[in-house]
Amino acid sequence: MPPIKDFGAFWIVMYFHDHNPPHVHVVSADFEALVSIADCLVFRGSIPSKFRRLALDWIEENREALLAKWEQLQ
Repeated sequence: MPPIKDFGAFWIVMYFHDHNPPHVHVVSADFEALVSIADCLVFRGSIPSKFRRLALDWIEENREALLAKWEQLQ
């Protein structure tokens, strides 16, 4: 699946037929984290502090579009 958002140092991606809860993967060559779309909580893995606020703010600002994309891919 191509990235939904490319920040250069990391990407936000979503996969077809992924498990609940609705979430995105925040990934780079060095880390991966799963973040719930509904509440922007990291529930698996971790995001380095220098990228965390940028990633979570973007997810929060784009919540409706991400939930619509989740429905489309499921």
